[in-house]
Amino acid sequence: MADGICTLANDQVYHQLVALLNSIEAMMGADFPVCVYPYDDRTERIQAEIAHRPSVQLYADRGSIQQWDQFVRQVWDVHPTARQRWGLSDPNSYYRVGTHRRFCAFDAPFDRFLYMDADTLLLNSVGPIFQQLETHDWVVYDFQYKDPTHVYEVNSPKFNQVFAENRVETEIFCSGFYASKRDLFSAAQRNWLLSELRSGEAEILYPMAPDQTLLNYMVMKSGRSIYNFALELPSEQKTGCCVTSPGFTEQNHLLYDRGNRLTYLHYIGLSSSLINQVCDGENIEFPYRDLFLHYRYLQQPTQRPIYNRPAKSYDAAPSLSSRVFRKLGLVR
Repeated sequence: MADGICTLANDQVYHQLVALLNSIEAMMGADFPVCVYPYDDRTERIQAEIAHRPSVQLYADRGSIQQWDQFVRQVWDVHPTARQRWGLSDPNSYYRVGTHRRFCAFDAPFDRFLYMDADTLLLNSVGPIFQQLETHDWVVYDFQYKDPTHVYEVNSPKFNQVFAENRVETEIFCSGFYASKRDLFSAAQRNWLLSELRSGEAEILYPMAPDQTLLNYMVMKSGRSIYNFALELPSEQKTGCCVTSPGFTEQNHLLYDRGNRLTYLHYIGLSSSLINQVCDGENIEFPYRDLFLHYRYLQQPTQRPIYNRPAKSYDAAPSLSSRVFRKLGLVR
């Protein structure tokens, strides 16, 4: 059985991708297989980077990519308000449509896979995650269940008809880190999901997080068994995972939450433009910057930027989303 890690990228997130690949190699070894799904056709730098990484491949099955592109467009074509919310009048335009190409992991190349967003770092072994796939279809480790408003249109009259409250409280997840299996959604299964969405259920999808809402709907509507470490682990063993958590302790280029080693760190909310500026030599501080730079330049330490000007903060005051997340307990 072939296991591997998948991610989604284009040249805009090149620096983040390199940091992720280096963290995977540091945690799992140089031979652990990785597949990068192309967000779009801007992959020249990525291809040059992975040319010397024999265990990393850029997904090239155009039939698979086009199949999922078509499925996603069909989904959003039946949503009653998505195009207005996106501010798009062109019927051929879709918001962040490339994010859905992570769905190609259900086709190939791995029998079992862990998907990680490009703006994450792996900080521990993935063994326990794949172990849970022996008895579950879907494995996650996040606290998104505390905030369903970024997953579904919870005020839709249909929402509670589709998913019972207890399922919402325990099954929703963040789409930035999850493990699953090949062939989980066959063509027949996708057609059934489309028919359910066309019957009126499309209105519960949250169009401003298009891949996250659709992935949650697909998994929950299909009744897949879900395991969330954040719900299953004893409270004294749980860790956070978001860069907005201020209380992590760094030791030997790893992070700990109250003595427990993090599985991964998600630099959520930090734009690729910011990361690119920092890697181009601008002295902009952001949480756990040194950790990111360590993994980004792990194989090229002499290329790590040296900052000669005083640092400026990426965000002097906490953003509204950070304050909301902290209030909701999504970060510690």
